[in-house]
Amino acid sequence: MRDLDKLRQAYNEGGLGNVLRGVERRALLRLVELLKRPFHRGTTPEPCHAVFQHFIESVNALQRPRVLEIGSRARSGNVQTHHFKDADYVGFDVVPGENVQVVGDAHDLSAYFPAESFDAAFAVSVFEHLAMPWKVVLELNRVLKPGGLVCVFTHPTYPPHDRPWDFWRYAPEAFEVLFGAPTGFELLECAEGLPCSVVPLASEPALVGLWREPAYLAVAAIAKKTSVPDTRLRWDVPLTAVLSTRYPR
Repeated sequence: MRDLDKLRQAYNEGGLGNVLRGVERRALLRLVELLKRPFHRGTTPEPCHAVFQHFIESVNALQRPRVLEIGSRARSGNVQTHHFKDADYVGFDVVPGENVQVVGDAHDLSAYFPAESFDAAFAVSVFEHLAMPWKVVLELNRVLKPGGLVCVFTHPTYPPHDRPWDFWRYAPEAFEVLFGAPTGFELLECAEGLPCSVVPLASEPALVGLWREPAYLAVAAIAKKTSVPDTRLRWDVPLTAVLSTRYPR
């Protein structure tokens, strides 16, 4: 949402007084942004970026690998194809756009690609937008070859975005469930990165000192397909049965 739209919304919700309070809050937060720079806790390389780099190196070590990217659209000009110069790359997204070769729903990957047709697959800042990520994991298993690799880069903490299709936030422990033996995977590596502090703007006793607790903006995981999923794991509910909205274009 643009700043002008935010001001208009604030005025509609509470008049000029609400606008002035919002401007004051934004000015204070910008000051905090400047003051916090000496306290940055980033490391080089960031752990989650290092995980993605390990995935890139593993894929590029293969002979002409076939690689699937879920959510490949060049949103904000970001593309990942340069990491896989010798690969047979396929970009997949729910809406058409630059760097998209196949348009479709990731919850039904096997409807677009034959079984065991990819050596590797990855998704960058996509899993938070999947209504049923457990179903996508099962679909990834179907389209990956035995031993195929998958890398997911997503968020444990992050402001809402691309609403109304912004559903989930992931702790590292979530990947032990999503990419475990029952789904036919072995979790190889997982790490959080991009440290942050959560600073509440509400006065509640339970929130006092929350900024002291460690928080992270990114998490990345690599898993390997080791078997077919447990046959008891089924989720035949179509996306249209759980959602009445469309992904925002």
